[in-house]
Amino acid sequence: MRLTRFTDYGLRTLIYLGSLGPRQGSIAGVAAAYGISEHHLVKVVHQLGRLGLIRTTRGRGGGLLLGRPADQIRVGDVVRAMEEDLALVPCFAGAACAITPACRLKGVLNEALAAFLAVLDRHTLADLLEPNTGPDLAALLGIDPMPSIDEPASRMPRRPVDPVR
Repeated sequence: MRLTRFTDYGLRTLIYLGSLGPRQGSIAGVAAAYGISEHHLVKVVHQLGRLGLIRTTRGRGGGLLLGRPADQIRVGDVVRAMEEDLALVPCFAGAACAITPACRLKGVLNEALAAFLAVLDRHTLADLLEPNTGPDLAALLGIDPMPSIDEPASRMPRRPVDPVR
């Protein structure tokens, strides 16, 4: 199974926005964090918005936010929604095949696809953001830390939010 770049960028965008916490992100911020094209992200962000996975606000003070809590965004649902076609072989999409009447491969591949999606369904965006599973994700993405409750925000370095393009 190979996911398209479109789905990969969709998942990366959700991870980035989830790492921001309650702060808004931008297409430019996502592109810079991953070293990918803003042009490609525009369509991805549009689709994520149509699916209700993110909220987009245009104009001054605008940006991107998760559309629902990270623990309510299942990775399997995102993959199903972002992939145009999960047909592993042409016969899944109805293409003619000489051995269709006796083929057992189709059933095996269907089972494999179902298992793949079942694993993804067991995980949410919140699982991918879990801070105790490795290096700090926000730091790797170049995201400034949130001020702690005890530390006034004025003492934290400020990073301007890029507007949505």
